[in-house]
Amino acid sequence: EERRARANDREYNEKFQYASNCIKTSKYNILTFLPVNLFEQFQEVANTYFLFLLILQLIPQISSLSWFTTIVPLVLVLTITAVKDATDDYFRHKSDNQVNNRQSQVLINGILQQEQWMNVCVGDIIKLENNQFVAADLLLLSSSEPHGLCYIETAELDGETNMKVRQAIPVTSELGDISKLAKFDGEVICEPPNNKLDKFSGTLYWKENKFPLSNQNMLLRGCVLRNTEWCFGLVIFAGPDTKLMQNSGRTKFKRTSIDRLMNTLVLWVEVIRLGHSYFINWDKKMFCMKKRTPAEARTTTLNEELGQVEYIFSDKTGTLTQNIMVFNKCSINGRSYGDVFDVLGHKAELGERPEPVDFSFNPLADKKFLFWDPSLLEAVKIGDPHTHEFFRLLSLCHTVMSEEKNEGELYYKAQSPDEGALVTAARNFGFVFRSRTPKTITVHEMGTAITYQLLAILDFNNIRKRMSVIVRNPEGKIRLYCKGADTILLDRLHHSTQELLNTTMDHLNEYAGEGLRTLVLAYKDLDEEYYEEWAERRLQASLAQDSREDRLASIYEEVENNMMLLGATAIEDKLQQGVPETIALLTLANIKIWVLTGDKQETAVNIGYSCKMLTDDMTEVFIVTGHTVLEVREELRKAREKMMDSSRSVGNGFTYQEKLSSSKLTSVLEAVAGEYALVINGHSLAHALEADMELEFLETACACKAVICCRVTPLQKAQVVELVKKYKKAVTLAIGDGANDVSMIKTAHIGVGISGQEGIQAVLASDYSFSQFKFLQRLLLVHGRWSYLRMCKFLCYFFYKNFAFTMVHFWFGFFCGFSAQTVYDQYFITLYNIVYTSLPVLAMGVFDQDVPEQRSMEYPKLYEPGQLNLLFNKREFFICIAQGIYTSVLMFFIPYGVFADATRDDGTQLADYQSFAVTVATSLVIVVSVQIGLDTGYWTAINHFFIWGSLAVYFAILFAMHSNGLFDMFPNQFRFVGNAQNTLAQPTVWLTIVLTTVVCIMPVVAFRFLRLNLKPDLSDTVRYTQLVRKKQKAQHRCMRRVGRTGSRRSGYAFSHQEGFGELIMSGKNMRLSSLALSSFTTRSSSSWIESLRRKKSDSASSPSGGADKPLKG
Repeated sequence: EERRARANDREYNEKFQYASNCIKTSKYNILTFLPVNLFEQFQEVANTYFLFLLILQLIPQISSLSWFTTIVPLVLVLTITAVKDATDDYFRHKSDNQVNNRQSQVLINGILQQEQWMNVCVGDIIKLENNQFVAADLLLLSSSEPHGLCYIETAELDGETNMKVRQAIPVTSELGDISKLAKFDGEVICEPPNNKLDKFSGTLYWKENKFPLSNQNMLLRGCVLRNTEWCFGLVIFAGPDTKLMQNSGRTKFKRTSIDRLMNTLVLWVEVIRLGHSYFINWDKKMFCMKKRTPAEARTTTLNEELGQVEYIFSDKTGTLTQNIMVFNKCSINGRSYGDVFDVLGHKAELGERPEPVDFSFNPLADKKFLFWDPSLLEAVKIGDPHTHEFFRLLSLCHTVMSEEKNEGELYYKAQSPDEGALVTAARNFGFVFRSRTPKTITVHEMGTAITYQLLAILDFNNIRKRMSVIVRNPEGKIRLYCKGADTILLDRLHHSTQELLNTTMDHLNEYAGEGLRTLVLAYKDLDEEYYEEWAERRLQASLAQDSREDRLASIYEEVENNMMLLGATAIEDKLQQGVPETIALLTLANIKIWVLTGDKQETAVNIGYSCKMLTDDMTEVFIVTGHTVLEVREELRKAREKMMDSSRSVGNGFTYQEKLSSSKLTSVLEAVAGEYALVINGHSLAHALEADMELEFLETACACKAVICCRVTPLQKAQVVELVKKYKKAVTLAIGDGANDVSMIKTAHIGVGISGQEGIQAVLASDYSFSQFKFLQRLLLVHGRWSYLRMCKFLCYFFYKNFAFTMVHFWFGFFCGFSAQTVYDQYFITLYNIVYTSLPVLAMGVFDQDVPEQRSMEYPKLYEPGQLNLLFNKREFFICIAQGIYTSVLMFFIPYGVFADATRDDGTQLADYQSFAVTVATSLVIVVSVQIGLDTGYWTAINHFFIWGSLAVYFAILFAMHSNGLFDMFPNQFRFVGNAQNTLAQPTVWLTIVLTTVVCIMPVVAFRFLRLNLKPDLSDTVRYTQLVRKKQKAQHRCMRRVGRTGSRRSGYAFSHQEGFGELIMSGKNMRLSSLALSSFTTRSSSSWIESLRRKKSDSASSPSGGADKPLKG
C-alpha cells in the first residue's frame, strides 16, 4: 500500500505506525540468548540425537553407562557454538549501537536540535552537512548549491565511489531558511518500502499543487554528502524500511554435497573449513599489489566444493577484461578513424606506429589520452561539420560530473568507464565538457565556452540500452542527441540514412571483429511546438501513480525515432593479465567455461579467441542466431547432427534419429570426436531456454568445449546457470564484477566476485572474492583441490576410527549376554573422541597435501577426482566401515584369545575385566594413531605434536585415573587403583598390543603398496616423478662437484630442441604438463579415470525422459 508522510507533523504520521529509525541486526539480548540459541542449536539432528540419548542414560534401568559420557561432549559442542554465536552477536550489538547513537540535526518546533538517529521519525526535516552520512531515506528539499543540487557518494549502497548528483524539485529548492522550512507542511504520497535502489515513485502535494518525485530527488540512507556545505531533507522511510536495510536480507544459504550427506560432524567440519578459509585469505599469491586487495573467503561452508567444479560461468567485461576503457576508433559520416597506415598502405601494428597525436593546441586536454590517427584531429581543425557534431554529442549526451580543483585541471566522475572514455575523447579533440547545472551544460568548443539549456535527460537502463539528451543551443534550436547499442539504435534511424548506415555497419563489424565495444550515435531536430507538447505529456506520465516507468518508456520511445545517423564509437577493453593461461589450465582440468556477456556477438567471439577459449584448431564453432523458435531448434539440431556425423563410430551404426531417442544421447554427444564451440545470441537464447527446448540447448552446449552467450540480460545469465544446475549433477561456479552479475553469482553453487571498476555489488553477493580472474586457477586447483582432499580424508578416517571403537562393544555383547555392559571404562568412552583422537584428525584435515602447490598447477588433471567425487562416496564410505569392522574384530578377539590362557609374572590369571579393558583401549588408541600416521601425506610439526601428544595424553590420563590420589578424592568413581600400572607392566600385554597393531595395520600397508605398484593414481605418479627429479638433481650436484676443472669458455648452449620457441608462442604447450605426465603413468591408471568418467556420463538420461529426469554430468 502507498505511504503518506506529512512534513513537521509527528502526530499525523504516528497514526500510521511507521517503523522507527532504530535498526537491529543482532539476534539476541541477555534474556533471550540462552533459550533462543539452544533452540537454534537443537535444530541440528546430531544435537537432538545426543540430547535424546542423554535422557535415556538418566534412566538406570535401561542404561549401564553413566550420563556424563554423553553430556560432556554435548556440552562442549553446545558451549563452543554458543560462545561463537555470542561473540558474533556482541559485535552486531556494538555496530547497531554505534549507528543508532549517531547525532543528527532535526527541525523540531522551528528549532534545530541534536537527536540520536534512533529517535528520528518519518516526516521530520533533517539538516545534513558536508561529509555526513544520510540518516534515513530523505526527500531532498534544498541545499547550499544553486538550483537545489547536492552531491553524494553511494559506496555503501552499490560500491560505486564516483560522485552522483541529486536535485531538489524547484518548488522546495528555495526553502533554505529555517523559518520557511518550519512552515513547510507538504505531504508526500509514494510507493511502499522496497529494495529497488535505482527507482522511486511519489508525488508531493503542497499548496493545492502536485509535483512528481523520482529517484533523482532522494537521498538514501548509507550515502555520504560530498562537496555540498549543507542540505535539508524530509524523512520518507526510516530504519528497517529504508532501501539500505531492505537490501540487507539474508542471502540464500548454500550447502555442499558433504553437508547434505553428513549432518553429524558439524563442529569439526566447521573448524576445518575455517582453517581452509584462512589459508585463502592469507595467500600472498592471490594478493593484488596494485589495488592492495587480498583474496577473501566470504563464507566458510563451501571450501571443499571448490575442488569439484565442472562448469564456470563468467562475465566478460571487467572479469576477463580490465574494464578500463580506451577510445580506440570511430566512424564519422562513413569514414573510419583510428587505424595508422605505413607508406605502402598496410595497417601498422602498435609497435610500428609513429608518435601519438599531439593535443598541445588544447590546454584542457587530458595528457594521459593517446590516439594514433592524426587525420581525425585534422578533420576537427578544418571545421568538418560532421566531426564537430560527433564530438558535440559526446560532450553533451552523458551523466558525467566535472570537478575542477584548479584552473584547467578537470576531473571527470563517470558512472561507467565507457562514458568516461567517450567524454575524455571529446575533451581532447576540442569539445571540453566543463560544468553542468540541473538546467544547463557548459562546453568549451574549440576554445569557446558555449552553454546549452538542458531540457531533458532520457536516461539509460538495461531495457532501453540507450540514453538521450534534449538541449537548446544559444541560437534557440532544439536537438535530441542519442547514443546506444547498435541493435537498438539502427531500428530507430530515418530511412534516408540507409546508405550511410550500410557503410557504418561495415565499420561496426570490423570493430567488433577486433574485440572493441561499440556504440552508435544519432541526433534529431525538434521544433518548439512539438517539444512543448511532448514535454507536457512527459510531465503527466511522470506524475502517474501507477505504471509510471512504462508510461515514460512509451513517451521516450516516441521521440527517439527517425533520427539521423552520425557515426559510431569503438572502445577497447583489454584482457586482464593471465586470462588466456588461466582458461587453458582450467580447460585441461576438464572444467568447461561458459562466457555470458551483454556485448555483441562479434566482440564476444573476438575476446573468445584472444583468451584462448576459441582456437583455430577447433573442428567447428557453431553460431546460433535464429529469431524464432523453429529457427533456433533447427540450428541446434544441425549442430548436434554435425557433431554426431564426426563420430559415427560412437553411434554403432544407428541413424541420427535412432540416436536421438536413445537413452545415452548426452553421453554420446559428450564423447564426440573433435572440439566444438557454441555461440548463441540473446534473442536466440530466450527461445532456447523455453521449457520445450531447454534440454536440446543443454545437450548441444554441454557437448561443446566452450560456450559463449552474447547480448544476454542479467536474468538470462541466472537462467543459464539454473539450467545446468537442474539437469547436470555438477558443481557450478559463477564469476563476475558488476551488479548485472549478482543474480548469476547467487544462483550458482559457488559465487565469485571480482573487485574491479564497477563497484562491489558482485563482491557483496559472492562467496569468494579477489581482484583478478587469474587467481581463479589457484583458488580451484590449489585451495579447492586441497580442501576437497582434506575433507574426504577427514571423513574417511573419522568413520573408520569410530566403527573400530564402537563395534568392539558389539563383539563383547556376545560374551556378556548383551547386558549393555561396556567393554571400555566409561571415562575412556567420554574422552575417546574429544581428547584422544580429535586433534590428529583435525591436523590432517587442515594441513594435509598429496602434492605441493606447484605440482597442482603443473598437472591440472589432478583436479578430476574431485569432479568425479572419487575420494568420498558410498563406495569409500563402506570401505571405511569395513576397515573399521575388521579392526574391531581383531581388537577384541586377539586380546580375548591371549587372555584366555595367559598368566601374570607371579603365575596368577591375567584375565580380568579391567585388565582386558585397558589392553583393548590401549590397542585401539595405538592402532588409530598409527593409521592416521599412514593417512597423513604432508607432515608438519603440528601433526607430530598432535599425534604423539595425543598418545602421551592418553597414557597420562590412564595412569592418573588408576592412581591413589584420585581414589582418595573420589573412592566411588575411581575404584580400580593401580590396575593400569599392573596391566601394562606385563610383557604379555605389550606383546598382545603389538600383535594387534601389526595385524590391523599390515593389510592396509600391503594393499597400498600393491595399489601403488599395480594401479597408481595420478597423484601417486606425480609424487614418484617428484622423487625421481630430486634424486637426479642430487646426482647432478654430485657430478658437478667431482667434475674436472679447466679453462672457462664463453658459450651459448641450449639444451632443448629446435622449434620449442614456436611451440610456446602457439599456446599449444599449455597441454604439455599433462601430456608429458602421461608418459609416466601406467595405462591402467589413465584408463581407470576415463572409464569412470564414461560410466558417469553413460548414466545420463535422454530428453525423451522429460524434465523430471536429470542428466548426470
